Amino acid sequence: MSAWTLVLVALGVSADAFAVALGKGLGMTRLRLKDSVALALVFGLFQAVMPLLGWALARSFRNAITEVDHWVALGLLALIGLKMIKEAVGADPDRDDGHRLKKRELFVLGLATSIDALAVGISFAFLDVSIVPAVLLIGVTTALLSLAGVVIGHRAGLRWRRPAEIAGGVILIGIGVNILVEHLGLL
Repeated sequence: MSAWTLVLVALGVSADAFAVALGKGLGMTRLRLKDSVALALVFGLFQAVMPLLGWALARSFRNAITEVDHWVALGLLALIGLKMIKEAVGADPDRDDGHRLKKRELFVLGLATSIDALAVGISFAFLDVSIVPAVLLIGVTTALLSLAGVVIGHRAGLRWRRPAEIAGGVILIGIGVNILVEHLGLL
């Protein structure tokens, strides 16, 4: 696999993480460096570990993983998206909690956005790919794009707080539905 192709793969698998980070940033009333970096690092780590895991387990679980990955991603993203919408609709308009990121939520989001990266890792096992540079590129690309997504989302969210939170939830659900539709071959 050429370096250019690998960069495109890294950008492709980072897209979901970027969109989720954008959605999380939309709901943040205060941009906290600690939360933003934590989100970027968790997303980058998951996006690097999942292809490595997929690559390592490719021969044993190939069919089982590709059969359910889209359903798992849809379920996780839909749950987080619905939670964001519920919080936005029932929220006190004068609150200023800054939407602190919780460790459990970061874990679930990291997992949900990296399910496709697991499938990429499986394909790496059957291609001429040097796995360590590949997963490092994917992880770093994801971390940088996720950090940018949080910042961009936050800046947009300051102007349109409640509608932005609802939009963030809808985006997460949309990403989950898109993953499902693509994997079912409906598009």
